[in-house]
Amino acid sequence: MVSKVTNVTSLTRSGLSDFVIQRVSAVLMAVYTLCVLGFFVANPDMTHARLVGYFGSTPMVLFSTLTVLATAAHAWIGMWTVGTDYIRPHYFGRHHTAFRLTYQAGCLGLLFVYVAWALQLFWSL
Repeated sequence: MVSKVTNVTSLTRSGLSDFVIQRVSAVLMAVYTLCVLGFFVANPDMTHARLVGYFGSTPMVLFSTLTVLATAAHAWIGMWTVGTDYIRPHYFGRHHTAFRLTYQAGCLGLLFVYVAWALQLFWSL
């Protein structure tokens, strides 16, 4: 009999799904970075008004929002993996679960703050 081990704190409960999410989010972040860098290269005489216009445009606000959410998913999968790989009984003793859950709660809290802050910045331009 084969049993399937899952963890309620994982994002998808599937290693393959987590792998795909990390790869797709990495590509999205790379494309976003290239778009922003391309904008700066194409506009060497940057003004504040032009910068606000670029980041305040609807397509860029939507692209920025999608990128922030992808970054949060990417970070959560990475930090969850680090927590489950390194916060183990071998290193932390019998209280390893409490340490891991505290670590994961801290990561989630920070991700929530970062996402909320980024969304507030992008949607209030």
